[in-house]
Parts: sequence; structure tokens; C-alpha cells
Amino acid sequence: QVQLVESGGGLVQAGGSRRLSCAASGRTFSRYTMGWFRQAPGKEREFVAAISWNAISTYYADSVKGRFTISRDNAKNTVYLQMNSLKPEDTAVYYCAASYMYGGTRRADFGSWGQGTQVTVSS
Repeated sequence: QVQLVESGGGLVQAGGSRRLSCAASGRTFSRYTMGWFRQAPGKEREFVAAISWNAISTYYADSVKGRFTISRDNAKNTVYLQMNSLKPEDTAVYYCAASYMYGGTRRADFGSWGQGTQVTVSS
């Protein structure tokens, strides 16, 4: 399995931007579909975005489409989530996850998870 560590969370004003990073350990990072999920207080963890191992395919939740961009750098074993036009409803703990499934977007498709990074959007 791959170990994942998220960074980049914090407090941001509505309308602002933030970039999250997820650093992975291990030599097989480039084989994984990588995803971002989030969990707000009292809510289920939900899918945000995913990117295939070769970065050809990307997937987004409707709620973030057009505002968030997922990308990866396989040479650096890192996946990113660029978040623009942030809204208070984007406030959540954001988790990075890895999957062997090409095109996986369900929580059950991902077997490795980071510990999460808090993003708080103030109105």
C-alpha cells in the first residue's frame, strides 16, 4: 500500500483559492488512480475529484466542476487539488486517496487514505 500525507489546508475567505497537495511514499505511485474526498461535520465523506494514473482522465463532483482542478506529478509522487472560487459549503476535511481501479470514483474503490487536511471557508 501507499502512504499518503496531505498538506495545504487552512482558513480562506469565500471567493478565494487554495491548493492542496498530497505526497505519496513508495515506488508505485504512478500506477494509482488518485482521488480527493471531503467530509463536512455531520456528513458522509463524499467524492470531490479523481485523476487516472496517466493523467489522461479526470473526474469531478458536480458541486466542484469548473472551480476545482486535480493534477498530478508522478516524478514527485504528488497529487494536487487546486480550489478556486471557494464557498463556505466547501468547508470540510479533505482526504487524499489511492486506488488501483482506473476511473474509480466511489469511496469503496480507494484502499489507501491520508489523514486529511482541514479547509475552512469563511463567508
